[in-house]
Amino acid sequence: MASFVISLVVLLAGYFVYGTFIEKVFGADGHRPMPCDTMRDGVDFTPMPTWKVYTVQFLNIAGTGPIFGALMGILHGPAAFLWIVLGCLLGGAMHDYMAGMISIRRGGASLPEIIGDELGSASRLVMRIVSLVLMICVGASFIMIPAGLMSSLMSGFTDSALLTSNLFWTVLMFAFYLCVTVFSVSKIMGNIYPVFGLALLVMAVLVGVCIFTEPGSVPSLADAFSDHYPVREGVTPLFPGLFITIACGAVSGFHATQSPMMARCIRNERYGLRCFYGAMVTEGVVALIWAAASIKYAGSYQHLYDLMSAGGTQKVNPAVVVDMMCRDWLGTAGLVLAVLGIVAAPISTGGSAFRAARLIFADFTGYGQRTVVRRVALSLPLFLLAVVMLNVSSFKVLWLYVSWFNQVLATFTFFTIAHFLRHRSDGSGICPRWSWLLAFFPAVFMCSVSACFILIDVDNGFGMPHLWGYVIGGLITLMMTALFLKYQFKS
Repeated sequence: MASFVISLVVLLAGYFVYGTFIEKVFGADGHRPMPCDTMRDGVDFTPMPTWKVYTVQFLNIAGTGPIFGALMGILHGPAAFLWIVLGCLLGGAMHDYMAGMISIRRGGASLPEIIGDELGSASRLVMRIVSLVLMICVGASFIMIPAGLMSSLMSGFTDSALLTSNLFWTVLMFAFYLCVTVFSVSKIMGNIYPVFGLALLVMAVLVGVCIFTEPGSVPSLADAFSDHYPVREGVTPLFPGLFITIACGAVSGFHATQSPMMARCIRNERYGLRCFYGAMVTEGVVALIWAAASIKYAGSYQHLYDLMSAGGTQKVNPAVVVDMMCRDWLGTAGLVLAVLGIVAAPISTGGSAFRAARLIFADFTGYGQRTVVRRVALSLPLFLLAVVMLNVSSFKVLWLYVSWFNQVLATFTFFTIAHFLRHRSDGSGICPRWSWLLAFFPAVFMCSVSACFILIDVDNGFGMPHLWGYVIGGLITLMMTALFLKYQFKS
């Protein structure tokens, strides 16, 4: 239990200490004109109250990642606690904050355009493709997940064939996502997402309370430096497996695609700390709670693995444990709230993914978005592509790579932030000579994670022997680092 409490305290304290430091490094200026005022269009560029910007940003980046990812990640042991805390504070929250603040300084520009401005036209082209593929894959996946959850939930309350139909909820998800994508950010996201956020946070609080009231124990941080995964064959080891599995609760490139969306709505640069850095820390708290709660509920890594995989006969499915835990710990009312929270998370992130895809597409095509007709015209091809992905067998294979693309995007974002901090011309914050290293070291680390994972992982990668994977992954990391440093000091 002490491990959980210490991790939680460090995570919350880190927001005030390291978060404030990062804000000073960036040099947030409360007197600068904001994109929501200078480019106001009432749709994408429109001012929103700070609490709404924070809530929408939190829901944009949450999804099921901080819940399902935490449950799968804790199988590696208490190293998950360290990664959630340190990864979130030193990497993910800084990554999300800087992406949002740089976007503000660039007039609300989307992530691929920011990367291109800093790292060159080749990087811009690659990141446009990677970002769009990632957004559409996330949006498509988060159509099926909530549709399945809602049809399952309704089956416990009604015999209606319509309300228990997966197709009905799938069509409804598509309709909702289209509305989120094309209408004003302040109308749907600004009014509905806060309700979703409340459900997700209340659910996390209830589960967090049960960590202290229910019997059982939480593993000690003293055991964090060994891999506790209960099976070995075909499983990616602690490094790099943990750092891919727990993405949303620590470091996730997807988040940097969402921050520019809120950069177009935030009213003052001084609010960036709570809206960008604070939303990520909140997600880290949610991930920490679910990681600790799941291992305490199961009692052992083997039992947790067995619960998620039906005794090892099926692929790991963390939703099974979430359902069992909520039934046993929270009762019927708590279960309904928990399911609603889990449904709300992918619904909000799926809608945000499609909206971000439209904004990215609009930015690099230069296609105006002033009217609803033009926004629909740009959005429909994205939705049609998502439908195709959901109906071809190769989509399952494509989705296996989403988590890897996610961390590759994070790597490029960190390198972009490092280049920005060293070459900025818009006024600098504190430590201007070496502040770029705060993003450079996470960039190198995530580069090694991404390189080693795709080489070692059996299901998603090349399945190389671990030693060869580490050696070649290390060489790839050295090459990428050298290329960046050469560009960094020549440009």
